[in-house]
Amino acid sequence: MAISKVKIDEFLELAVQYPVFDVRSPAEYTHAHIPGAFNLPLFNDAERKVVGTIYKQEGREAAIKAGLDYFGPKMRKMVEEVEALVDSKFQTPNSKSHRETSGPNLKSVLVHCWRGGLRSVGVAWLLDLYGFKVYTLVGGYKSFRRWAGQQFENTPSFNILGGYTGSGKTIVLKELEHKGETIIDLEAIAKHKGSAFGDDENDPQPRQEMFENILALQIQKAKLKSQNSPVWLEDESRRIGLANIPDALWLRMRASPLYFIEVPFEERLEYITLEYSKQEKAKLVNAIIRIQKRLGGLDTKNAINHLLENNYKECFRILLRYYDKHYKKSLEQRENLSSLMHPINCDGVDARQNAQKLQVEKTNTQWKQQIQK
Repeated sequence: MAISKVKIDEFLELAVQYPVFDVRSPAEYTHAHIPGAFNLPLFNDAERKVVGTIYKQEGREAAIKAGLDYFGPKMRKMVEEVEALVDSKFQTPNSKSHRETSGPNLKSVLVHCWRGGLRSVGVAWLLDLYGFKVYTLVGGYKSFRRWAGQQFENTPSFNILGGYTGSGKTIVLKELEHKGETIIDLEAIAKHKGSAFGDDENDPQPRQEMFENILALQIQKAKLKSQNSPVWLEDESRRIGLANIPDALWLRMRASPLYFIEVPFEERLEYITLEYSKQEKAKLVNAIIRIQKRLGGLDTKNAINHLLENNYKECFRILLRYYDKHYKKSLEQRENLSSLMHPINCDGVDARQNAQKLQVEKTNTQWKQQIQK
């Protein structure tokens, strides 16, 4: 059975159906990988270092021999690991297991390493020998990274959901998705809510490269799903916690129509007080301290004092004014704001009602654009 070498577009299409095995070392995989891929390391981190050193000092043949010393004892375990995963997670109800099938096992797997070199060749050979249908990625993980970068240059059109802090933009975005709109939830991908109070210690943020990998696939899925209709994103600053929105994507967002839900201050204050008062006081205090230079000494002191006295509402009143001021400044720096802005008056933080108003405004805008043409 021949091993098939495929380019990145076909590889990603196949990855929807079949498991992807990343044969790079655990450290390489942990740093970043193709979302959904399983780690099947040919070498552990120490072994990779040894083989790499031999390659540099003694050449390719000596490195291959050293690699075979590590690879040989692992062969059976690697085959069994792939077989078990395929049988448990990719078994269709009507399919037979390998032991029940006469002849070659036609189950398909995808394999890649860093740049389509010897590591993926070795593992692909082993799995092919055992009976799997094996596809390898031309150019390896490096080709995926090039593809990911291209997605930020070739995005669908966007509608941006804006609104001051506490407007419930995230729940409105989810409601839009429920109503059939295509969305990309940047904060969910970044695992951060976008402010000093937005991190989750129990669910740390992905590293920048991994954030980009997940985001690139989400953009591709959105393009296929939206069928040339605009995709909804929440208005964000360039950074979401530790994650940076790629420049090309962020500039495209800034030049897209901005549907701005205007929720009264007191309604927003009630909403964020209810949401954030559930957090530990120590975490809230630390978050306030992180922004004290911009918040100012007096407001920092008053906000912390209110918090320590369990007066969450007055604490968040100070913080909400701070975030409103900075969001307004960001809005005013946006080029062509008057032509991009679509303000929508909202009585409160009601996701269903506000999502409906957004869809009405979007439809009206499209209708006006058609008349102007």
